[in-house]
Amino acid sequence: MANLLIVEDDTLLREALAEQLALGNHQVVVAEGGIGAQQILERQRFDAMVLDLGLPTIDGIALLKWTRQRYGAMPIMILTARDGIDDRVQGLNAGADDYLTKPFDMKELQARIEALLRRARLPAFGGTLQIPAGHGKMLRLDPQLPLAWMGDEMLEVTQREWSLLSLLVARAGQVVSREDVMAVWQNDTSPEPAGSPAAAGSNALEVYIHRLRRKLSASTIQIRNVRGLGYTLTPGE
Repeated sequence: MANLLIVEDDTLLREALAEQLALGNHQVVVAEGGIGAQQILERQRFDAMVLDLGLPTIDGIALLKWTRQRYGAMPIMILTARDGIDDRVQGLNAGADDYLTKPFDMKELQARIEALLRRARLPAFGGTLQIPAGHGKMLRLDPQLPLAWMGDEMLEVTQREWSLLSLLVARAGQVVSREDVMAVWQNDTSPEPAGSPAAAGSNALEVYIHRLRRKLSASTIQIRNVRGLGYTLTPGE
């Protein structure tokens, strides 16, 4: 099951797309224009987006570029009546992963979206890191941006918390040493909020582990201290 965003200004087509994709056991959210889509994308994470180019207020290409800058790894499927080669090239160059012209067959659309979702999960394509978090939820982390979600709710994490959590999730069930964490942090030049401990500080790692435990407290994920070795993350049941 994937979370999908459909951005389409034609009411009948938008409703038909939502119904068809929901039949594929996906959770679907719809927007009829670019501004509404931006507002939704700023508060909710999606596994893929189906985007019409002929949108009111904000053109589909502009929304595509805006989305790609913020959510680099999210698959985007363009739907449009523009069937010229130049239009296809413009859409693909703007960041689309696939292109389908109207009219189209719903089964083909669904098959193409499933293919995009499968490819997006592969490590070579920067697939989203995710593990079970208990209570029917998944903890998900964007592979490129310091963003994390518990189910559909975004977690407030700093750059350093995100990089530490990403490392623990990627090696879930294995021991992550202090040296492993410091090697990751040394490559991270992003500023932390005022009052955050220095990455090289003797107790900095313990402070960040404590923060992550607190932020994950609503889940059944556990970050355990392995004495003398480091830390290990156990997925929720």
